[in-house]
Amino acid sequence: MIIGNRTFTEGTHVMGILNVTPDSFFAGSRVTEDDVLFRAERMVKEGVAVFDVGAQSTRPGHIPVSPEEEMRRLENVVPLLKKEFDVPLSVDTYFPSVADFVLERGADLINDVWGLRYGEGMAEVVAAHRASICIMHNQNGTQYTDLFGDIETFLKDSLSLAEKAGVERDKICLDGGIGFGKTKEQNFLLLEGYDKLSSLGYPLLLGVSRKSMFGGLPEERLAPTLEATKLAVKKQILFVRVHDVAENVRAIREAQCR
Repeated sequence: MIIGNRTFTEGTHVMGILNVTPDSFFAGSRVTEDDVLFRAERMVKEGVAVFDVGAQSTRPGHIPVSPEEEMRRLENVVPLLKKEFDVPLSVDTYFPSVADFVLERGADLINDVWGLRYGEGMAEVVAAHRASICIMHNQNGTQYTDLFGDIETFLKDSLSLAEKAGVERDKICLDGGIGFGKTKEQNFLLLEGYDKLSSLGYPLLLGVSRKSMFGGLPEERLAPTLEATKLAVKKQILFVRVHDVAENVRAIREAQCR
């Protein structure tokens, strides 16, 4: 997969989370304009492959903010990161207007938790900028006829939108959406069979870092996160999106040595 000036073909790579939000569920991921460069520099030293910047919390029960507020939070952060680091930059947004805004300012990938379905024209915005996209499965409610079948149908329909808009095939990855529109049991079923989504023919991103499916407080969920990362290596998942870069890089190396 191509993101910015880098091509990822094999192995498992770490996408590091930088949340310019005051309400993200894990306080350790929150940054401001004042400390984002310090935190990003530390991630680079720890082995991050891609930055993922979010300006809106998507935790359960979050209070949505407007596209205008997302843009305000990202306006200075995106150019700062692109100026200081030669690291591909992903922005987590489902608003087409925000995607256009950050891609104009140097972002390389849009991480869309609504899989091109929330706002009309997202696929066209990504295509116009010749940018990369992570298409995630999401839905309202947790009712499924067949968990994997329904997720695959959603992703196929989103891939069709991307293809029609002209998004380049080698700039697409898929995310099964663990923690979104799924029960705890469904999340674990999806995690265990995550590599089934590879049948769609695109690289995968796994995002389970410190999520509530592991129980306890967010601060207590590092160990199961690292086990999930080791599973991702085994299943040949291309990216893991995580809060703790150094620990997950180490987990990947350990899993690769087995």
